Amino acid sequence: MQVYFLALVALSIAGVIEARSTTPGLRPEAAAADRAFRIMGRSAFAFWLVLLAWGVLEMHWTQPLAGLILSLAANALVVQAGARPWWPGISMGLALLGLFLTAVVLTR
Repeated sequence: MQVYFLALVALSIAGVIEARSTTPGLRPEAAAADRAFRIMGRSAFAFWLVLLAWGVLEMHWTQPLAGLILSLAANALVVQAGARPWWPGISMGLALLGLFLTAVVLTR
């Protein structure tokens, strides 16, 4: 699988977890950790959009479309599984991974 697709899926899942974790029990208890969780989740969503736009400009149109569909399918699986207390950690880890992979994709 291309790094592009891995980055899209990681960023997408990180963003959807942050968006779905609205109740206090599903967010980090410490204020600084909660702020970092929110910033990383929203940054992941923003860079997901950037990667999709970059893909439309630099790749054949089928690849960004496949990445979009793959991202939405992964999000559906995560949301269907239901909220978990370890979501913030997974989200922040995926956001870091996705941001790193985005840097790899954009610097090639």
